[in-house]
Amino acid sequence: MKPQAFDYARPESAEEAVSLLAEAGDDARILAGGQSLMAVLNLRLAQPSVLIDVSRVPDLNYVKNDGKHLAVGAAATQGNVEWRPELAREVPLLAQAFPHISHFQIRNRGTVCGSIAHADPSAELPLALLALGGQVVLRSRHGRRVVDADDFFQGMLMTARAGDELVEEVRYPLARSDERYAFEEFSGRHGDFAVCAVAAVVAPDGIRLAVGGVSDRPRLQHFGQLAGADLDGAINDFAWELGAKDDHHASAKFRRQLVRHLGRTAIERARAQEST
Repeated sequence: MKPQAFDYARPESAEEAVSLLAEAGDDARILAGGQSLMAVLNLRLAQPSVLIDVSRVPDLNYVKNDGKHLAVGAAATQGNVEWRPELAREVPLLAQAFPHISHFQIRNRGTVCGSIAHADPSAELPLALLALGGQVVLRSRHGRRVVDADDFFQGMLMTARAGDELVEEVRYPLARSDERYAFEEFSGRHGDFAVCAVAAVVAPDGIRLAVGGVSDRPRLQHFGQLAGADLDGAINDFAWELGAKDDHHASAKFRRQLVRHLGRTAIERARAQEST
C-alpha cells in the first residue's frame, strides 16, 4: 500500500519545528529516521496531513555527556549512540541492548528519540530508559517539560506527549560506580521483535528489573536485596502481574517463563560483575 497524500515540511531549527507542530497539532507527524513511521503510513494506520522532517535540524542532532546523563537529541541516530567509543563506560546497559535492536542498517537511520516516541512495548530503548530512571524532554511553542520514563509510557504505542509537543531530547542517566547492569532478550531470530526482554540494575539498596514485550508497555519492578527462593518468588509474582497474553509469537505461559528465566539470569549476571 501507499500512504495517504500529505504535505512535507523540513524545518531548519527546533523552534521552527515546534511552531509547525503548533499549527498542525494532531494532524502532523514528526519524521526523523522513519524506520517505524513509514511502515505505519504505508499501512495507513496513521494518516497525517503533514510530515515535519527534523532529520536535518542541526540543533537537534547531538549526543552529549552533560555530567549526569547521556543526552540524545531528536535527530541523532541510534548508530550515533551505539558507535560512541565511550558508551560502554557511560551507559553500559545501552551498550548491551543495542546489538539486539533490529539490524545495523536500521540503527544507522532510526533515531533514539523516535523509538521512545513510538513506544513499542517490545522495543529495547524504552526498556533501558525505564530501567535506568531516564527522562524525556518535551518541547512545544510554549516551552519545555521533563517527564520521567515511568510516567511517559502509558500503554500500547501511547505516551504522555501532547499533539503539539516534540520529543526534543532523551536523557539516559550515566552509570554509577555502585550499580551493575545486565540486559537479556529472547526473540525468534536475531533482529526480530523481542518476545521478552529484561534489563536489570543491581544497586546497594536493591534490584530494579524492567521487562518489555510482555505487557502493553515496558514495566518496572523494584526488589530488595533478595536471593535464592525469595528472589525466584518475587520474579514469579512480577511475571504474573504483567498480564501476558497468547499471540502468534508465543503463549502467555511461555512469556511468563521467559520473565522468570531471563530476569534471574540478568540479575545474576549483573551481580557477578561486582567481583570483577
